[in-house]
Amino acid sequence: MSSSLQDRGWPGQGAPSQTALRLRLPATSANLGPAFDAAAIALDFSLEVEVQPAAEFSIQAAGRDAERCGRLEDNLILEAYKRILTANERPVTPLAIRMTNGIPLGMGCGSSAAGRLAAIALANHFGGLGWDTERILEEAYVLEGHPDNIAACWLGGFVAAACVGRTVHAAQVAPPAEWRAIVALPADPLPTSKARAVLPRSFALADVVSNLQSASLLGLAFAQARTDLLAAAMHDRIHQPYRAPICPLLPPLLPLVGQHGILGAALSGAGPAVLVVVDSEASLAGAEAAIRRVLGQSQAAELLACRFVSEGACGSAASFRAAVHGR
Repeated sequence: MSSSLQDRGWPGQGAPSQTALRLRLPATSANLGPAFDAAAIALDFSLEVEVQPAAEFSIQAAGRDAERCGRLEDNLILEAYKRILTANERPVTPLAIRMTNGIPLGMGCGSSAAGRLAAIALANHFGGLGWDTERILEEAYVLEGHPDNIAACWLGGFVAAACVGRTVHAAQVAPPAEWRAIVALPADPLPTSKARAVLPRSFALADVVSNLQSASLLGLAFAQARTDLLAAAMHDRIHQPYRAPICPLLPPLLPLVGQHGILGAALSGAGPAVLVVVDSEASLAGAEAAIRRVLGQSQAAELLACRFVSEGACGSAASFRAAVHGR
């Protein structure tokens, strides 16, 4: 049995647990065009982990990028888990991890946010930290550097997020049930650091105003299923023009907006993947065919059809279930 982790801490009020834990954390697509570091949405493919205490650390990984995910050295989840427990003066319990990863690494689909939140959830559970959602999002923001992906991954749905100091303020709405998405994945990943490096240090006032206008429409377009607003709401002038040269799928896909049921398109996070929003299940085949036509043979790409999901991170454990259902 699984239950949402939102607004629920772990049992014991700070007592470490030796109970095995299962987690599922969704992929996310951030920025959505103009809402740079401010909005994201949860998708229906995920990182799943089953974890129990052990005599030594081990990882069995399957799914996407299994070799990299299964490394004990330079592992995002293990390093963050150990660092959090050490910083909070808790013993580091070795873990046996079984992992199935459905989130492409280095594509702008929120893999680092899911991994860091997994580490925090594991430290919270096995270290008995007793953190609530506010504290979890704060720690994840410090690790991730921006609040959009982490809020959407933990809370689910469409999320707008802002930070005051270290505190993450997030508002969530359920995405339109009929809308679908196609994530176009190029052959090669793109480090976020490289995608950040191409951005200018300042922007023209007209570009900033344009993005503020579009971002203001974005949340309402998703909340009210406004198909007529989404193209304008996903229009961006402050990061995509600079990232287009290193995200080659974006320029040919943007002109498809308004055709074949395609409501909007934008880089997924920092790229290089592109998120294409489609008006319904019935339009997916036509939209996918149009995407393949414009990309042609010169652009190798995987097209991943998916849904937007309202549920964020989920977990289950024997002791955790008692706390959830006792509320």
